[in-house]
Parts: sequence; structure tokens; C-alpha cells
Amino acid sequence: MSTQNAPLPPADCDLLVVGGGINGVGIARDAAGSGYSVVLAERDDLAAHTSSASTKLIHGGLRYLEHYEFTLVRKALAEREVLLAAAPHITWPLRFVLPHEPHLRPAWLIRAGLFLYDHLARRRQLAGSQSVDLRQHVAGSPLRAAHRRGFIYSDMWVDDARLVVLNALDAHERGAHILTRTACTHLARDADYWVATLSGRYPGTVRARAVVNAAGPWADRFLAESTPVRARHAVRLVKGSHIIVPRLFDHDYAYIFQNVDRRIVFAIPYEHDYTLIGTTDLEYQGDPAAVAIDLSETDYLCRLASEYFKRTVTRADVVHTYSGVRPLLEDESSDPSAVTRDYTLELNTDGAPLLSVFGGKITTYRRLAEEAMALIANALGNRHRSWTAAVPLPGGDLPGGNPSAYRSALHQRYPSLAPRLVDRIVRAYGTRAERWLGDGSPTTLGAEIVPGLFEAELRYLINHEWACDAQDVLHRRSKLALHLPPDAHGIVDDWITRHS
Repeated sequence: MSTQNAPLPPADCDLLVVGGGINGVGIARDAAGSGYSVVLAERDDLAAHTSSASTKLIHGGLRYLEHYEFTLVRKALAEREVLLAAAPHITWPLRFVLPHEPHLRPAWLIRAGLFLYDHLARRRQLAGSQSVDLRQHVAGSPLRAAHRRGFIYSDMWVDDARLVVLNALDAHERGAHILTRTACTHLARDADYWVATLSGRYPGTVRARAVVNAAGPWADRFLAESTPVRARHAVRLVKGSHIIVPRLFDHDYAYIFQNVDRRIVFAIPYEHDYTLIGTTDLEYQGDPAAVAIDLSETDYLCRLASEYFKRTVTRADVVHTYSGVRPLLEDESSDPSAVTRDYTLELNTDGAPLLSVFGGKITTYRRLAEEAMALIANALGNRHRSWTAAVPLPGGDLPGGNPSAYRSALHQRYPSLAPRLVDRIVRAYGTRAERWLGDGSPTTLGAEIVPGLFEAELRYLINHEWACDAQDVLHRRSKLALHLPPDAHGIVDDWITRHS
């Protein structure tokens, strides 16, 4: 089912979702699968902002235990294995090494926290925590000699932007209209409906029985500038930045480092050749669309990494950076890193219902969507069922849920393709890869536009995943930009222009 040349949304729908980040697409998917007619309007690309700028983790939030957020941690821990089952192609277990720093946190406190982390929610596939002698363990070899003792625990990796796209794709295949490059500029209540004004790629008006404001960092602004509703809650904008450097270690473990400011920073294997280091937590007052790392953040991350790794990390090592603005629920904490990662759903029923999402994290998006739809369904007549926990995302129906076995099968089926290319394809598309790989022949794949990107894949991304330009393709739906020369963006944009 193509997503291109879609008809304009119906004049009337049950639910209009404003925002194409992870919360918006999660709600759209849940609603469409529950039988509601859904329109989602996103002014830019899917996951164009916060939802593609995370640390790429599905995690319970070990440090949140220090702030006594046990309910949030339990909810997030339970979601890890739900998402692992639903999307085994874009999620996978990751073991984290925490070098012990006695002057920052005593060993007994870390052991207590890890015990809770292991037992607050049921684990099926993720291994429990353990203590290790870093002098004898492979994860200790890249670290400075002073780091002798450590702890290991489990969380998960996720391709965040693809998680967004796959939720949108599933919503679309269940009947939702996903309108990218389309802004909702005004909402007016008309008896039992909202009348929404849309501009951009799909201009016009839509009448909706209910609206969800999932605008993320713009949630406050959207309410204030485009609706008659005034919210009780607010979001607090916190900037998080990451740096990417050449690979600092040759194993598959990740690291979680403590700092004297009580913050933590991750160092994670990334895209085969790199290490991802982040994140920072800084108050942010500017335009969320214009967020960027500054030199003080780069120096902070380099300095902390250098305190742990034998190899010194400097500005000169940084090959790429990215930043995002987290729309955290305002709780008046004086420390940005201590602001809650939980969420609040605020429902206004002074007429047609409008639900606003404040806060949240990528790990709990599916639970947030369930809770949002329970509120919306109650306002619209209680037509809702909890179904998303048991249904895989597109491409996630791997035989036996085993990506390694499926990857081996595709290596055998497509022997002419480079093994690393096949690995990337499986991790991005799962079983959906076969829809554009076909027989794998040069005739089917077409020309190799830039290294590792064939015409068949690019057509698929344009026709089925709402990709419009090189940024969509090379940064969000793949991470090929890291591996390509600077002129690759121009080459891809030129191909799209010539074939659109």
C-alpha cells in the first residue's frame, strides 16, 4: 500500500493527531487499530526533531531510581521486552558496563539499585546484573587502569527514527491518513467537532470529533497560538546533545559513566565504525527546530569520556554531532537532569475533547498511547481495546523472532550483496526488506545511487515511508550519511528531483 499520492483526508474523522513524533504516531496507530478514522498532521518529516535525537535506548532509567520514580521505572522496564518482541529487527539487547567510582556512589547503593532494576518488572530475554573485575573482563581493556571494578546490567538499543516510521506505517495500513509536511495552524470548536485548518503539502480543513496535541516541544505554543484551550500543565525544554567519534573499543558492550555533577553519560557502539557519546542536559529557551550542540557541550562529553577511556577524546575526533530538545513535564526542579521523564495527559472536554501530551520518553510511548486512547475513547463512546502489546510492527514478524537466523537466510538468498549491506537492510526493514529486494538482481535493484543505496530502496522509502529528500533518507530512515562523502546529499536530492 503506497503512502504517496494519498487522497486528501476525509472531511470528517474521529481523531486528528497533531505531531509526527513517537507519541503522535503511537497514538495514531493505537486509534486506527481500534477502528477509529484518524488523520495525523506533521509539519515536517516524521521524527524530524526530538524523536530522532535520542540516545537510541529503550531503558528503564537506572538513575531515575535515585529520584524515587519507581512507577516510571517499572513501567519502562516492562516495556523493554514488549518492544523487543514487537520489533526485533530495530531493537536488540545491550549490556551496559558501569565502572565503579566509590567517591560518587557507594557499591552498596549501586547493587541495591541494580537489584531493583532486575526485579521491578518481569524479564524474559534480558539478562540480569552482575559484578565484574574490569582487570579480567574484555570491557575493562579500553578503560584506564584506575577502573578495576564494575557492574553490568541489561537494557536495549533502538533505531529511534525507524521506530517512529514503522508506527506511522502500521497506522497507515490500518486506515490512518499520515500527512507529512502539513501543519495544523488553527483549531476552532464547532458544536461537537473541532474544525482544523491545515497548510503545507495537504492544505484544507478537517472536522474531527477529538484532537490529540502531541506536538512535543511545541505543545505549549500550539495550544496558546492555535487553539482556545489553556492548559494546566507545561513542558520544560531541556537540550540533549551527542557526539559521534571513531570507534573507541572492539566489543559489543556499552558504557555508562558517572560524573561529579551526578549526571551520567553513555558510550555506545554505533554504526559499526563509531562510538556514540551522550547526552547533556541543559535548559533551552530557543526554537526547538534550531537546536545545536555548542562547544561547551562538546568539551564536556570529550572530557568525561577521556576520564574513563585510555584513549583521549578531543574535539578533533568528533565526526558528527546531533542535538534535540526534550519536552519534559515541568516539575520545577532546579536541576535539568533531575526533571521527571514521566508524562501527563491533560484532557479538555469543554466541548469536543482535546487531549494534550506533556512529557514522556521513547521507551514508554506505547503505554502512553494506550492511556491516551483510553481517555479519548471514554470521551467518544468507549470504543477501545488494548491490542498493541501483542502485535508486531511492520517487518517485526521474523521467523521465531530471531533476527540472526533471518539475517543468515538473507545472506544465503542474496549472495551477490555485500554482507554488511544485508545486515543493515535486515536491521532496518526486517521482513519488509523482501518487498523491494525482490530477486536481488541488478535489474530489480537498479543503479547504486551512492555507496550502499540502490534505486529500489530509495523508491521504496519515497513510495512507502514518506521520504522526500536526502535528509529523510540518509539521516533518519538510514544512518548512511555517516559513511558517505559530503556530496552524497546532493546526489540523492538530484535523483529524487529527476524521478518525482
